[in-house]
Amino acid sequence: MPAVVFDEVAKIYPGARGDVRALDGVSFAIEEGEFFGLLGPNGAGKTTLISVLAGLARATRGRVTVMGHDVVADYAAARRALGIVPQELVFDPFFNVRECLRIQSGYFGIRRNDAWIDELLAGLGLADKADVNMRQLSGGMKRRVLVAQALVHKPPVIVLDEPTAGVDVELRQTLWGFIAGLNKQGNTVLLTTHYLEEAEALCGRIAMLKQGRVVALDRTANLLAGTASTMLRFKTDDALPALAAQARVTGRVAQVTAHDAAEVEAILGQLRAAGVRIEDLEIGRADLEDVFLQIMHGVAAEVP
Repeated sequence: MPAVVFDEVAKIYPGARGDVRALDGVSFAIEEGEFFGLLGPNGAGKTTLISVLAGLARATRGRVTVMGHDVVADYAAARRALGIVPQELVFDPFFNVRECLRIQSGYFGIRRNDAWIDELLAGLGLADKADVNMRQLSGGMKRRVLVAQALVHKPPVIVLDEPTAGVDVELRQTLWGFIAGLNKQGNTVLLTTHYLEEAEALCGRIAMLKQGRVVALDRTANLLAGTASTMLRFKTDDALPALAAQARVTGRVAQVTAHDAAEVEAILGQLRAAGVRIEDLEIGRADLEDVFLQIMHGVAAEVP
């Protein structure tokens, strides 16, 4: 039985200028024990899909299940199976960290679980903050508490909605080490992130949303193998009019995709002919960001 199933999920918001389709027939399943990535640009429907999964929004049509429990018909069981880390920093300013975790446990009818709370505090680097009031914590520490709250009732499915947005490198490493350990123990993880290097490193399978539809769904390795396999990276102060359609430029750094050695030679020839002066040339493998940009710009991958 899959851990999570989205079956033809649509969400339509009525508007003065016509209906807005936030989700348009989204269907895929996440197997138990998977580390699954959900990617897409802003406005693609990721947060709406997670809101439907969490029961915070009602789908216009379609069905969602968590560990076999319908999120509408069997909401309580579905919610117990989920641990959700939201994008927003939502916290109660009147309690310390340990009290917040005990209160969160009480929402699920759990008492006397201090041993697990201590394990969460230690695993997320919060042990020395247990008795600190929530409003005294930094943004990064508040983010850690949100993760602990999502895990305090030991859910089999963990949903991380942009969990490392705006946080420091130490928190990212601490979080991923802890979550990866839970995944190895059998927990299912659904991750949305704009840090595509995280998705590439962590997720075994990925779905990409665009305008409320799934435009790619495959194993991460297959998505990487299906795109241009070579990437030229270099620095330049010159314009690149001859490669404008295929170059991605960030400051002085330009990246150009190529399918084979012949195309690499052709690109270098174009640069020489245009008099472009380059520094620090590197030739490497394309990454998930390259795949993402190709798909979002209209080169759709096959959706099984």
